[in-house]
Amino acid sequence: MLSTSLIALDSTILATAVPSIVADLGGLSQFPWLFSVYLLAQAVSVPVYAKLADTLGRKPVILVGIALFLLGSILCGFAWSMGSLIVMRALQGLGAGAVLPMTTTIAADIYTVAERAKTQGYIASVWAVSSVVGPTLGGVFSQFASWRWIFFVNIPFCLLAAWMLWRSYDESVERRRHRIDYAGASLLTVALTLLILAVLEGGQAWAWSSWQSIGSFAVGAVLLAAFGLVERRAAEPVLPLEVLTRRLIVATCLISIGVGTVLVGLTSYVPTFLERSTGATPIVAGLAVAALTIGWPISASQSGRLYMRVGFRPTALIGLVVASAGAVSLWLTSATPSVWATAGSCLVVGLGLGLVATPTLIAAQASVPWNERAVVTGTNMFMRSVGSAVGVAIFGAIANAVIASRGGDASRNAVRAGSSAVFLAVVVAALVSIAAGLLMPHTRAEDVEHDGPAGDTDDSEPVGSQDGSDDPDRPDRVPQPSTRPSPA
Repeated sequence: MLSTSLIALDSTILATAVPSIVADLGGLSQFPWLFSVYLLAQAVSVPVYAKLADTLGRKPVILVGIALFLLGSILCGFAWSMGSLIVMRALQGLGAGAVLPMTTTIAADIYTVAERAKTQGYIASVWAVSSVVGPTLGGVFSQFASWRWIFFVNIPFCLLAAWMLWRSYDESVERRRHRIDYAGASLLTVALTLLILAVLEGGQAWAWSSWQSIGSFAVGAVLLAAFGLVERRAAEPVLPLEVLTRRLIVATCLISIGVGTVLVGLTSYVPTFLERSTGATPIVAGLAVAALTIGWPISASQSGRLYMRVGFRPTALIGLVVASAGAVSLWLTSATPSVWATAGSCLVVGLGLGLVATPTLIAAQASVPWNERAVVTGTNMFMRSVGSAVGVAIFGAIANAVIASRGGDASRNAVRAGSSAVFLAVVVAALVSIAAGLLMPHTRAEDVEHDGPAGDTDDSEPVGSQDGSDDPDRPDRVPQPSTRPSPA
């Protein structure tokens, strides 16, 4: 939870300090890169970190991630220009790419399937707290101290998190020679960088029809195809392609894309919608969005009781229906803007997503042995980033088109219409996610926890952990590299 708080706080504290940063360093036209480069570095590094964690263990990877995040935070605090700050934010993003998937993977390693929902709820609650504390701290530092303290505040938390992990977290990893897939890792990183950059900046920094956009998509696609060919021959591929052929993994990845899309639609457009249509202050608008992150951990922590009783697929489908209902409510009430109605709709969406994200991730993690768990976790989180990146591009295009046709962003009615169009697109994304949920195989939690192959061949086969790590007392447990908490 402490490691997660590093990333959660950093993701929410910066936005309120942007005016102060621009006033001090200049570079108004460049400041969106403070967010884009961070998200880009985080997203493209996740698959590589995930493979290293399945090879070398979780502990060294998360400690390296915390160290990179700490170094990036210190350098950000001493930035002398907008360009240097952007470079340092990229370093922070590389650290975040290791920390986030490792916290979730470690929770999957040391807790049973029945316990994981509650622990994931605790981790999700960190984001709820940060959504309130982050903007407040950012405003306080900007107004009464210096914006540089929004980065320096990370130093004690990084040191404390690293110390606690070093002292309290023990794991046993089989030591053997590994053949690192340098070619695959390089091709994947460059390909993802180009593709995500094209999606993030298309229609913003350059036109979709420009040579930059077309070239980035084309070269990225070619490199991704080359990566697929390299992985077929690699002794230890950085991303085993056979993992992506399993029905459960594919379905949960598609759902994760939908979750990322819905999230970015709400968090990006609800504040602007409320501020421009109701005259709400930024703090009030931010608290309306925070209702989403409050509902998420509440339902996530209780989802274990539901999926232990009815299974992962019904739980996810219930959550998707609830999230869709909240999105429909948000769209309908946008015609008569109200802070309370918007916050209530966001709360319902959050309650639904908590029943979706946690059970689908736990089902995917439990369907594979220890040496594939980090890759599956990283892939799931990467797909959520893909959903967010694609969502930003699609929603931005929709909003810009509607606002331009209604008189421009100076018109309150135009902004309201543009936001309403985005909320309708969010409804569509939520409904499409229900279709992805129907692709999930019928998997009972007790099958995952006690036996079954690592994978999902059809709906009738139980999906389970191959090494039996979810039940350490089984007499027939196969010795495999596993992670268990120390007696302390």
